[in-house]
Amino acid sequence: MSAVRLAVFDCDGTLSDGQAGVCNAMDVAFETAGLGTPDRHFVRRIVGLSLPQAIRQLAPEADDDQLLAAVEAYKSAFRQSREDGSLREPLYDGIPDLLRRLHGTGWTLGVATGKSDRGLASTLSANDLTDLFSTLHTADRHPSKPHPAMLEAAMADVLADRGDTVMIGDTVYDIQMAAAAGCRAIGVDWGYHEPEELRDAGAIGVATTMEELEALING
Repeated sequence: MSAVRLAVFDCDGTLSDGQAGVCNAMDVAFETAGLGTPDRHFVRRIVGLSLPQAIRQLAPEADDDQLLAAVEAYKSAFRQSREDGSLREPLYDGIPDLLRRLHGTGWTLGVATGKSDRGLASTLSANDLTDLFSTLHTADRHPSKPHPAMLEAAMADVLADRGDTVMIGDTVYDIQMAAAAGCRAIGVDWGYHEPEELRDAGAIGVATTMEELEALING
């Protein structure tokens, strides 16, 4: 039997551009919890973390009640935007074709994301991508990145070895998660952290186009 080649993607900032929805929901969360208005530059930088950890990083002065209120308000605001049709999470140009090419050439595909199960399912379903992925892991069931649990679970799901697994993401949390799991890590420059940060964190390369990303994945 041939070895399983597993490519695991982050979602927000890697597959899709969800920053507007994240920033809008975080504004509501902070207002509800009485925490003022968060700086959107810093909000974009915490995309990828689990929600409680992200809010704690944005508002270290918040007490436990404020943290809980902000988490629940964020979830409610995000859910409302999805239900009323105002949420926009467009895929980056070229992502669907890239995923289909990888799938067609024998790569097993997965996602490891700070999104919820519901949020990830909605994004994949809306873009007709669900059937391409064999393993999906979210912050609902695992510790926040950069803990390696999501990536380790993905490998276990499809029986992939560390040496045959690559993590693709736009933040240092993705790169650090891959390092903790003993896998290759590739960065993309169209997300939320700077290319030099990704390289410093251990990315073997940072793609600026889909063609570059495909070449790096195929290594």
